[in-house]
Amino acid sequence: MTHTKHAAKELGSEGWHSPWSGSNNGNCVEAKQLANGHIALRQSTDPDGPAFILTSSEITQLIRATKAGSADSLVA
Repeated sequence: MTHTKHAAKELGSEGWHSPWSGSNNGNCVEAKQLANGHIALRQSTDPDGPAFILTSSEITQLIRATKAGSADSLVA
């Protein structure tokens, strides 16, 4: 995993989408598929802020672990 400090500036402002959202007042994770196949993740309320950049393998591991409950301790 790598990161960028200025997602919109370095990765462009087009092509971001929220693959999921809930009743959280617009606080969502946005994802963007990059030309090299990696996935960038950023906070929707801070589009000019940082973004994590993950390989397809890393994003698969993250989603599987989250579905399995590995991140349950992070939410109230």
